[in-house]
Amino acid sequence: MNAPLHRELPATVLDSAMALDQVTRQWDGDIVRQITDYITIPAKSPGFDPQWQEHGYIETVLRNAAAWVEAQKVEGLKLEVVRLPGRTPVIFFEVPATRPQSAQTVLMYGHLDKQPEFTGWRNDLGPWTPKYEDGKLFGRGGADDGYAVYASIAAIQALKAQNKPHARIVGLIETCEESGSYDLLPYVDALRPRLGDVSLVICLDSGAGNYDQLWLTTSLRGMAGGTLKVQILDEGVHSGDASGLVPSSFRIMRQVLDRLEDSKTGRLLPQNFHCEVPPDRLAQAQATAAILGEEVYKRFPWAHADCGGSTLFALPTTTDPVQALLNRTWTPTLSVTGAEGFPALQDAGNVLRPYTAFKLSLRLPPLVDAAQAVQELKTLLEDNAPYQAKVTFEGGGGASGWNAPPTTDWFEQALDSASMAHFGAPVGYIGQGGTIPLMNMLSKGFPQAQMMVCGVLGPRSNAHGPNEFLHVPYAKRLTAAVAEVIAQMP
Repeated sequence: MNAPLHRELPATVLDSAMALDQVTRQWDGDIVRQITDYITIPAKSPGFDPQWQEHGYIETVLRNAAAWVEAQKVEGLKLEVVRLPGRTPVIFFEVPATRPQSAQTVLMYGHLDKQPEFTGWRNDLGPWTPKYEDGKLFGRGGADDGYAVYASIAAIQALKAQNKPHARIVGLIETCEESGSYDLLPYVDALRPRLGDVSLVICLDSGAGNYDQLWLTTSLRGMAGGTLKVQILDEGVHSGDASGLVPSSFRIMRQVLDRLEDSKTGRLLPQNFHCEVPPDRLAQAQATAAILGEEVYKRFPWAHADCGGSTLFALPTTTDPVQALLNRTWTPTLSVTGAEGFPALQDAGNVLRPYTAFKLSLRLPPLVDAAQAVQELKTLLEDNAPYQAKVTFEGGGGASGWNAPPTTDWFEQALDSASMAHFGAPVGYIGQGGTIPLMNMLSKGFPQAQMMVCGVLGPRSNAHGPNEFLHVPYAKRLTAAVAEVIAQMP
């Protein structure tokens, strides 16, 4: 649970002011420029760019990051670009321990692949046209999470600059995360002998409840996705001639989805897609709700309309801050993220379309097995199709969620002291609705490791959507806080 505000905190091991000053100079002098260049490259994840090898964008961002890391001349650092046949490459780096007889390893993680463009960017912004404004670096991928490798090295350099002993540090930077990390497990298996005894994992691919304190991610939802297609005809026909006799594929789609979701409430109907919220996570949600209040739901860019001189905003599913946190972290939820079979509005004639296809994204609670959910989803959607229509669900893969292991005393104290040193507020604890497949893999492989899962995706940062930005002042303080936590490992 969140640490009481009155608790005596240990002094930080680093000179915090010196550490923050150093990382600030690095960010301002070089890292912002590196990430600006990174944003210009459309290094879309392979799930969105099947020709990623031919296009070479992933290779470019990988080589640029690797060259920058090597140019930092971090004492003892060795870097390798690891390639397995037919898979996206990874960066693996290693910094030897400077603490005598230390057998522990810190694993630092990030990714360089990106989500696709999406529409709706501000007129003066774009996914591949970086712009720095009021401390925010706009553009696709900077916050999610191209900055991670640069921040990781800067944190290590902050330790080295103060000659502080540290455990062995390894880094794993992948290029398939936004596609579900399906290439990652083979690399983890291949590199496992070189990973060592991982005692602390630092993952910079998560979010923040606000920009006023350090936030530790306590859980991640899983995901089951795929394409649901409903076909009733082999070709389109005149709607005036056929409607009323030929059922609309869209209406059949609605009936099929009604098996999965209550459209009035959004509740998913299969009980196996739900799980109980652990008591400690409920208590943490209550503490976080007290910190964030209405900002939990007000931070989203709600649609609005003028009505009789007043502005009416679209409403969330709940305005209770505790329930809002639980809804986005421990509740299964269906989203339709793409559609096919529809002509553009200007091209839509009087035709009864032969099929409707939706891309489904089903977020699962942290304790629900994704592979089982995908199979249950396929059976539920395909069996006994209305009108004997051709209904198919092609699974797009799944990734189980993650619930963090219990926090040890040293880790809790280190997080609190780092947050107080660099933000003036204690660490906050928050679940996230997104999915990071690596975390579940690492928790199973290293069950004793502490997990520092955090990131810069705070209010309105809008990863995956338009106007994504990296909050640079927060990223600087987060970088320094990471160095503080590594320095305090027992």
